[in-house]
Amino acid sequence: MYEGIADYLEIMRLAGVSELKKPTRLATLPVQELPNNAQTRNNAQARSSTSPPVNLPERTLPAPQSSPQPASQPESVRPIVPAPRPANLAALPKAEQLRYLAEEVALCTLCKDLAEYRTQTVFGVGNPDSPLVFLGEAPGADEDKQGEPFVGRAGQLLTDIIVKGMKMRREDVYICNILRCRPPGNRNPMPDEAEHCRPFLDRTLEIIKPKFICCLGAVAAKNLLASEKTIGALRGKVWDYNGIKVVCTYHPAYLLRNPAAKKDTWDDIQLLLQEMEMM
Repeated sequence: MYEGIADYLEIMRLAGVSELKKPTRLATLPVQELPNNAQTRNNAQARSSTSPPVNLPERTLPAPQSSPQPASQPESVRPIVPAPRPANLAALPKAEQLRYLAEEVALCTLCKDLAEYRTQTVFGVGNPDSPLVFLGEAPGADEDKQGEPFVGRAGQLLTDIIVKGMKMRREDVYICNILRCRPPGNRNPMPDEAEHCRPFLDRTLEIIKPKFICCLGAVAAKNLLASEKTIGALRGKVWDYNGIKVVCTYHPAYLLRNPAAKKDTWDDIQLLLQEMEMM
């Protein structure tokens, strides 16, 4: 340490500094005493009494997050949800298989105009084990309202043909249509509409496995047999569709407008009965 001071003094002498000044001591500043806690509280109270209040914004805590709940819908607009289809559907009774198919039809919107216009789909009715299926063209206003084919005036005439003419009960046969939705204004089905609905018809026939089909009217006959012949050319004969015997006749609605054609229809029904007796 002393050797360092000696070196320092020697450097100062050589630099021409003859006299070293003593360093000036810093003036000692008076230390103010800190006020005690009581004084601090009094001063704070005094300032708060004279200062205007400051309104701080309230802090709003965010609401706890919860899983969104689906909005409830009125019963009338809730979608139809079909029951889960069992893996062994083909092993179920025919009535159960048709019920699953009917639920699928009720969800169909392939034909936008028909889906928006319909009140409900009209699937089919009757005995799923019947050897005979009556096939019409499309539901009308009464059918669209009740959800059952052939329930209007034309339906009553068909019932008379079955009960009075064939000596059978309506519930002994199965009745359905080419289309399962009512066309606007009861017009004939469009080709694309019949094409959209054809898989439902084919699957219905696959489930029932009838031995006979009676086509009611030109629309039903032409669509089933893929024929361009008139109903006059198709009736009076027995046709084959995938091993099923087919007889074509006039639609009951046509008979209501043209009563004279009832005789021809009766001839067609007798032809059908003859084929059924030979079964």
